[in-house]
Parts: sequence; C-alpha cells; structure tokens
Amino acid sequence: MTSTPSPILAAAGQRPAKLYRYSHRTWLERSLSLGEFRLRAPLQGLTMPQSGRHILPFAEKQDMSAGYLTLSLAHAWDEALFALFSDADACLVIHDTEEFGERIHRAAQKTLPSWAGIDAAMSYGVPSPLGSAFSKSRQSAQEKEWLFAWRPTQSVPIFNPVTIRIGSIESIAEIRLRSA
Repeated sequence: MTSTPSPILAAAGQRPAKLYRYSHRTWLERSLSLGEFRLRAPLQGLTMPQSGRHILPFAEKQDMSAGYLTLSLAHAWDEALFALFSDADACLVIHDTEEFGERIHRAAQKTLPSWAGIDAAMSYGVPSPLGSAFSKSRQSAQEKEWLFAWRPTQSVPIFNPVTIRIGSIESIAEIRLRSA
C-alpha cells in the first residue's frame, strides 16, 4: 500500500543564499548536530488583515481555525536581531539553503502527511499573495523573516508544537556566537 504524499509547494521565489536562526546556543547545537527544529503555530495578532487573491494553501478564505505550523528564520545577518530574542546568544548560519529547505519539507511531510508546505519571504506592511501566514505589519520588518509554513489539507484542530529531525546539517551550516 502506498501513501499519497502531501503537497509541497516550491519556495515562492528563490531561497536566499543564506538563512539565519537566532536562538540560544544549546538549541542551535541540537539543530546543527541532529537537525532538530520545532514547528509551531505563529504568534497571534502579528499578521496583517488580508484582502484580494491568495496562493493556496494559505489563503484566508480557508478555515484559519484549523491553524498552521511555521519555522521562522532570517534571510539576513544582523547583530540587532539578537536583541529581538531574549535568550539568543548564537546564530545558526545555513549555507546551503536549497538542501536545507528540501530536507525540512521532506521531514515535515513524514511527520504531517496530510499537510501542505511552502516557504517564502515574509511581506511587511503589504498583504502577501500567500495570505496572512506570510504577512506582518511594517513594524516587524527588522525581523527579515523567511518563513517555512505548513497547513492541513483537511480541517484539524490547532496543533501543539511539532519537532522534526532532518539529520546532521554540519556540512551545510555553522553556529556563530554573538559578539560581546
């Protein structure tokens, strides 16, 4: 018996040359050695209201009570981003974003087989064609966010965070410590 794979949409546009994850060194070491990442529901109240056409599966016309899960990284190195995250003392720098993105989507597909995923740059101050999942207010623009997001293809209750593992990424990433 074969299972039908969940839809994975290609990145909306080309992935950036590098991706950055600002966090506590302990968590980033797990990400580097085990490829461990936590997918979670986005914080409420940070997205912009939407109007107009959207690219599925993140269109607002769908039942947003079903929720979606995300993994957020930055697409630019910026020392100021350490200040946005209270316990960030290090940054995971991903050098091969294509391999990383494909591995993230494959792992999410195994864990969430009936979910669709996509990744793209966040839109600040204007609605994203991908819908509210990829839209934030202009005040959040300093985050320089690249978002991986997954949405159920059928209505399901909002999920608790989900941890996925993609295997060691030591060959495509490194950890940089925050400068003093």
